[in-house]
Amino acid sequence: MLFKRAMNRIIMIALAVVTFAALGGCAGTAELARTAGLATRQDVFVEKQQGQPLPSGHAELRIVSSLKTHKPGVYSEKDIHGTPGYKLLINIDGQAAELSGDPRPERREPMGLRDPEAGDGMRYRFAQTLYVKAGAHRMVIALPADTIATEREIVLSEGSSNTLVLEPGYGTMPPRSRPWNYSVTNFKEGIRSLRVVLNGEAV
Repeated sequence: MLFKRAMNRIIMIALAVVTFAALGGCAGTAELARTAGLATRQDVFVEKQQGQPLPSGHAELRIVSSLKTHKPGVYSEKDIHGTPGYKLLINIDGQAAELSGDPRPERREPMGLRDPEAGDGMRYRFAQTLYVKAGAHRMVIALPADTIATEREIVLSEGSSNTLVLEPGYGTMPPRSRPWNYSVTNFKEGIRSLRVVLNGEAV
């Protein structure tokens, strides 16, 4: 009996620790997403204009992302998914930029059994080219509507041309919605993470 009580107590403590850690992680991500749009500097980068040459001491950074969300009004009239109000935020060393994705309706047939973007939704294509001061930088990328944010350290050499690709990680479909036994991700379950790839390598 004493052994059983001790084991139950250990299990309860372990569950409490896991829950606390999970809540702390969510709170930290929400705070990171909130602060991504706060600008404290304006001297880290400039947005490239057509025909503008690369300034001395800078590197070119092209940021691109393609992702899919559900259509507007599926869950709430206030939900900005599927509307022009859905934004991607970039913050480099305290300087912020807001990217618009020009949402377009997309109906896509499945490309295999586990295609996460199959179905009827809205496609966003984000693209922005920045001239960033060469060197090491702290970069925060966020999708505030999904409370998603991630932080990376990047290093850009002077005169270089770089491409940063942001790949969405979608939520897992509930078991009752799957015709198969294995886990399947789908854009209708929302975006849960962002994979950051700089010049072909994950960072």
